[in-house]
Amino acid sequence: MPTLPSLPQSRTGRRLLVLGSLAAVAGGAAAYRRVRSASESRATPSAGSDSTVAAQAAELEALGWGALGQPPTITVPTPDGATLAVWDLGQGPTVVLPHCWGCSHAVWVPVARRLVESGHRVVLYDQRGHGASTRGTAPLSIEILANDLTAVLQARDVHDAVLAGHSMGGMTIMSLATFRPEVLAERGKAVVLVATAAAALSVGSAYAERFAAALIGSSVVSHALRSANGRRFVRGVFGIEPVGAQMDLTRQLFGDTDPSVRAGFLTAMATMDLLEGIATIDLPTTVIVGSRDRLTAPSRADQMVSTIPGARLVTLQGRGHMLPLEDPDAVTDEIIRAVKG
Repeated sequence: MPTLPSLPQSRTGRRLLVLGSLAAVAGGAAAYRRVRSASESRATPSAGSDSTVAAQAAELEALGWGALGQPPTITVPTPDGATLAVWDLGQGPTVVLPHCWGCSHAVWVPVARRLVESGHRVVLYDQRGHGASTRGTAPLSIEILANDLTAVLQARDVHDAVLAGHSMGGMTIMSLATFRPEVLAERGKAVVLVATAAAALSVGSAYAERFAAALIGSSVVSHALRSANGRRFVRGVFGIEPVGAQMDLTRQLFGDTDPSVRAGFLTAMATMDLLEGIATIDLPTTVIVGSRDRLTAPSRADQMVSTIPGARLVTLQGRGHMLPLEDPDAVTDEIIRAVKG
């Protein structure tokens, strides 16, 4: 059975383990369907197991589109040859949802479904190299995330939108404020930053950062998360009450993310500094953090709130890093509040 290599029993080692766990959320809707199919095939009814099987089915259904059905995919090209997979559904005030590192739009689906059902237009897309989007030839950087978001906003003719980003998706929005501020001013109405950070996610020394990138870019991590004990590697990104289906989705989808993409964006996040850029944000901004977030800790949220003029802080008690999965109701409520202004 493959396992993660042993790490030094130090603060750096623990942070590397957490970073490795975050990379577990990966893939897209197709991968979600594989997880659901695999889970259902494993859930063979036996005496006294009906309630367990029903609970598992309900958990998986909560992660999907439900009665809305899987929306069609739209493709948006970028100048360097990447193709971004985009989903545009619903009618009403527009919300755009960039997703986290090593993830896909699938992590936003529970929130997106609630928004569509409550009368909103939702635009989701897979970040380059994630899910159904291709990598392109440009170097993987924080700035390229802003350029990709710009391409999506322009292609879908998005204006007056609430931009709500989770983790690296939040960095995408803050990168837009830093590198393409005119786009944010022209097309945004409000900003919601969910479990994210504006300054370097360093794991310590240059050696430690190289080691982290090598680990995250290794197939060993993929094998470990796909193993029977895979849940234990992603447990740290959730709060006090993790749901089995969410952890299984997280670890299984990880394998569909190109290891080089995981490593490339990890390196980019280790050196980013968006603080000067976000100090210029002139839109209502909400920062949401889980009290038990071990990846982008509450201190990171405090830093953003103190930097962005007029920003408002929301702390979800007992929650971890994966807030769109852990508490989609609370996240949806804050997005709707931002829509209403």
